[in-house]
Amino acid sequence: MLVFYEERLALLSVPKTGSTAYQTALRDHADIVIAGPTDLKHANMRRYDRFFQTMFRKLFDTEMEVMVVVREPIDWLGSWYRYRTRPELADHPHSTQKLSFESFVIAHMQKSPPAYADVGCQSDFLLPRSNGAGVSHVYKYEDQSKILDFLQNRLNCDIHLPQENVSPRLELELSKETEQQFRSLNAAEFALHQSAE
Repeated sequence: MLVFYEERLALLSVPKTGSTAYQTALRDHADIVIAGPTDLKHANMRRYDRFFQTMFRKLFDTEMEVMVVVREPIDWLGSWYRYRTRPELADHPHSTQKLSFESFVIAHMQKSPPAYADVGCQSDFLLPRSNGAGVSHVYKYEDQSKILDFLQNRLNCDIHLPQENVSPRLELELSKETEQQFRSLNAAEFALHQSAE
């Protein structure tokens, strides 16, 4: 998570949407940098509002606009799957090394997914508290130029993105049946992505 106080902007880090690269590129421009622990680096809208936005309201009588990046839902799951095939996760409950992408997606769709497929969903990340404001700016991961334009204009700086936290390259194949089931169960995820700038 990055907060730019003068520009009244908070950039929340939805996992697997390039947030580490943006954090590396922008940390010197930010007033607040939360790089860890993971639960704070990837604080969702509810957690951000409860702790950070409340602080800005109470101490400074102001609020930050909140920006997030979301990814096409199947591609997002693919990034999780590839990330969890890393050798250092071998024999860990989160490892997907011995699984096909198809098996991973089927497991993810279970009511109580196993640890390796329990990655939540992007739309839940954006949910506000019952008395809180929502996200101000939602951008598509696939349109990096639009994200960069917004941030460079808002922060009045040039941004050079490094490659960070890159997952291994793997084929991601789904049967038509599994893809249709996933799309049906996750219509809100696809609607969120479609509605993003």
